[in-house]
Amino acid sequence: MFVCVSTECFPNLPLDQAMERLAELEFTAVEIDIHEGGTHLQPDDVLENGDAAIAACSDLQRLRPVALSFAAPEDAKLYDKFDACCRLAKTLDIVTLIAEASELGTPFNGEIERLRKFVAIAASYGMVVGVKTASDRMTQDAETTASLCRNVPGLGVTLDPSHSVFGHKKPTSWDSILPNVCHVHLRDSRADKFQVQIGKGTIEYGRIATQLSRVGYDRALGIHLPPLEGVDQVGELRKMRLLLETLV
Repeated sequence: MFVCVSTECFPNLPLDQAMERLAELEFTAVEIDIHEGGTHLQPDDVLENGDAAIAACSDLQRLRPVALSFAAPEDAKLYDKFDACCRLAKTLDIVTLIAEASELGTPFNGEIERLRKFVAIAASYGMVVGVKTASDRMTQDAETTASLCRNVPGLGVTLDPSHSVFGHKKPTSWDSILPNVCHVHLRDSRADKFQVQIGKGTIEYGRIATQLSRVGYDRALGIHLPPLEGVDQVGELRKMRLLLETLV
């Protein structure tokens, strides 16, 4: 296992400056977020001008890109946007694509069809898709997530433990899908707050790393830490990096 960090940790900086700050903090691996409504690259940007998107990601500041997170609304160009992001990922030697699950209440068969299309597109580039676990999404519980993986051959999981802590009296178990995990998003959380300062929540990083190690997981422990108001973001990121590096 190794530590990586998301570009969304510096949403208020241009992408090249975010990369520079992350490199200054001694990170060596990065996850690039391409989200509709985000502050860096947008899925539409990548679709409409792939060369410009490649140029925007060209100055990685010695960071190794290891994952690309994709989020776009359901529209007629959804799969074209995803394909364009896969092409971008291919130029960066990224093999892990992170995709959101549909909102809770989406017909199960419809979600299977959508994820099958994502997996097929990614597979054509030699990549894997990890659907992200999240509250109020089709992946909000382990049983449904495992069923999606059974019905979509090749589908992996991006595990976000915060969603099993926030809003729950006690953390829910994701043991059944650990063998499907291909990426991880980490921050600190409590039952009453989705994100808190590192060390003030109840996320058990050591336990997560141990569980993943037992199933042979050898990929990234990803820091996905948007800034908290009134909190030193640089200090939080440094603290999180040092903490996770003791586990890998």
